[in-house]
Amino acid sequence: MQAMAPREAADDDGLIRAAAAGDRAAFGELYERYARMVHAILLAHVPPGDAEDLVQDVFVSAMRRLSGLRTAAAFRGWLGAIARNRAKDYFRGTHASVPLENVERERADRGDGPDAVLVLEQIRSLPEAYRETLLMRLVEGMTGPEIARQTGLKPESVRVNLCRGMKMLRELLGGLEVR
Repeated sequence: MQAMAPREAADDDGLIRAAAAGDRAAFGELYERYARMVHAILLAHVPPGDAEDLVQDVFVSAMRRLSGLRTAAAFRGWLGAIARNRAKDYFRGTHASVPLENVERERADRGDGPDAVLVLEQIRSLPEAYRETLLMRLVEGMTGPEIARQTGLKPESVRVNLCRGMKMLRELLGGLEVR
């Protein structure tokens, strides 16, 4: 697997340069590769229904500002920072005052069971490093190596974050089974 990582990084570099030059197909490929990571970061901070919409906002913002990115190697961290900042901006806007009963009604309409709601709330209470990594794994279905590749974290760090995060989550949830 490690032999593939440099090739994938080179592919990303080429896509990033092409997208910065205005190639929409290259940007579309970057979207396909990184949308799950962005969604997980947003999901760690905002309501699920809004996280899905905000993914689009993050990529539109990234597309507009991509030409200002100094190095292709910074793309993953830069994209993650845009997602975190967009989540902060979300709460500065009108969304911060949504009544709780509206949030509960939205959850019921989507079919989120009480266990899913409880698990998401407990994940959000964890430290950010664990929260985002767990959501990439549990919600987005990303593997440890995928998370490492997309976030720029070392595979060992991802393993530690997942292990510690799952341990903390199990303690918080008590009897509920988390896989």
